[in-house]
Amino acid sequence: MIELREHEARALQALAELGSPANSAQIAAKTGLDEAAVMRAVFSLAEKGYVSVKDDTVLFASLTSEGRNYAEKGLPERRILKVVLDHGGRMEASEAAQVAGVPMEMLPIVYGWLKKKGWSTLVKSDDRTIIVAQKDAEGSRDEELLRVLARSTETDASRLSSVELAELHVLKQRRLVTLHERVDKAISITQEGLKLVEQGITIQREISSLTPEMLATGSWRHTRLRKYDVQAEVAPTWPGKKQPYRRFLDELKWKLIALGFREMTGSIVETMFFNCDALYMPQDHPAREVHDIYLVKSPEYGDSTPFARYLDNVKETHENGWKTGSTGWRSPYSKSEASRLILRSHGTAESARTLASKELQIPGKYFSIARCFRPDKVDRTHLTEFNQVEGIVVGEGLSLRDLLGVLERFAIEIAGADKVKFNPDYFPFTEPSVELQAYKEGVGWFEFGGSGIFRPELTIPLGVKVPVIAWGLGIERLFMMKAGINDMRTLFSQDLNWLRKQELV
Repeated sequence: MIELREHEARALQALAELGSPANSAQIAAKTGLDEAAVMRAVFSLAEKGYVSVKDDTVLFASLTSEGRNYAEKGLPERRILKVVLDHGGRMEASEAAQVAGVPMEMLPIVYGWLKKKGWSTLVKSDDRTIIVAQKDAEGSRDEELLRVLARSTETDASRLSSVELAELHVLKQRRLVTLHERVDKAISITQEGLKLVEQGITIQREISSLTPEMLATGSWRHTRLRKYDVQAEVAPTWPGKKQPYRRFLDELKWKLIALGFREMTGSIVETMFFNCDALYMPQDHPAREVHDIYLVKSPEYGDSTPFARYLDNVKETHENGWKTGSTGWRSPYSKSEASRLILRSHGTAESARTLASKELQIPGKYFSIARCFRPDKVDRTHLTEFNQVEGIVVGEGLSLRDLLGVLERFAIEIAGADKVKFNPDYFPFTEPSVELQAYKEGVGWFEFGGSGIFRPELTIPLGVKVPVIAWGLGIERLFMMKAGINDMRTLFSQDLNWLRKQELV
C-alpha cells in the first residue's frame, strides 16, 4: 500500500465519494478540513498524479437592493396590476401607482412591462392614462427567478436552466441583478487516484506542532513532522482596507499639499452670493433655476452680515460695472436673493469665499475637495452628488500658459492620462475660459471640467487686484480614468467582489 499524509488521504477519499469534478469548498465540507488545508493536500496529490486541477470560471448572480425589495414586495408591474384588478380592472395610472406604492417616475417603465407581458392595455382619456387589465396574470418567469435568487446572497448561474439564464439577463438590464465571475479550482480524481483508493490507503501520521510534553520526554525524535509547501495556494483572505475612491481623494489632497497648496474650506449649505453673485453670474442666469440647483426649503435665507462689506461692490458691478471697466449686466440686483440658501452647486463658491477672506495671502496657492450637488439625471457620467477639486493661484504676472501647465500636470500625474487637449469654453466668471479633456488608452476621452482666469468683475469687488487662475475639475472622472472605470456609479459600489479585488496599498 502507498502511504499518504492524513490530509491527502482524507481529501482523496472525499473526492472519490463526491465524484469529479469538485471544488475546495465541497471537499472541505466533506472532510471537515479548512479550505487552505484542502488546497495544500490537493496540490500535493496533483504533483503525485492522483488528482488534476483546472481553473474553472463560474458566473454568479446576486440581487441588488432594489431586486431584493421586489423579490419581497413584488415587481412594480405586478403591484399595479393587482391594484387595478382590485378596482374592477380599470383605473387611472397615477392613482394606481399611488395606491401600489410605485414612484410616479417609474410609470413609463411599468407601462412597457405591462404591455410586453400582455397584462394590460393603456387608454388615453382627457389627458389621463387609464390602465385596463387584460387578465389576472399567473406568476411570470422573472418573478419566479427573483424568488430563487432571493434564497441566497449569490447563486451559481451554471445551475440555472437556459430559460432562467435568459430571464437573468433581463433582470440585469433592469438593474435588479449583478453578475460577476469567480475563478474556482475544478479538482478531478485521476485513474491513478481511483486505483489507489480501491487498493486502500495507509495514512502517514504526522504532527504540525510540538507540545511541551513531547519536548520533555524526547518523543518528538520518533515523530514525523508535517511538511509544508510554501508555494501551495491557500484560501483567499480579504484584509481591511480603505475604499479605493476614498483613498484616491486622500492621496490627491496630500499631493496638492506637497505642491505647496493650502486647503480652502466652506459649507455645503451656501448662499447665492458666494455660489453665484460674487462669481459674476447674473441673477437671471439659467444655472440658478430649480432644474440646476437645490434650493433649501427651510430656512430660505441666511445671514448676509459676514459679507456685507462686499455686497454693495458686487451689486454695483452687476448693475453698471462699478470700478471694473465693465458695463455690468445692466439689470436690477436683489440683495435679498443674494442671501438665498442653496446646496453648493460647484466648488468655485469656496474660491470666492477665499478671495474675500482676511486670511488670503498674495501670492498664494489654494485648493479644495468640495462636495457639490446638482439635480442631474443619474447616468454613467453624472450623479446628483459629486466632488470637485477646485484650485486657484493668486499672484502677479500669471497667464493662461501657467493655467494650462497646471491642468496638463493634473491630467497626466493624477489621472494617468496619455494626452490632453484644451477647448475654448464660456463661464460668466472667467475670461479666457478653457475646458480640459484628456485621453487614456483603453478608456477614451474624458471631459474633466472648466478653468480660466477670473474676470476683474469677480476679483476687484472682493478686493483682489492681481490675476487669479482657477479650475474646477470632476474628481470622480479623474479617478475613473486612473482606475479604468467607465461608469461613475461603480465608485460607490457595494459589490464586495469588486471592492475585494482593488489593490491594497
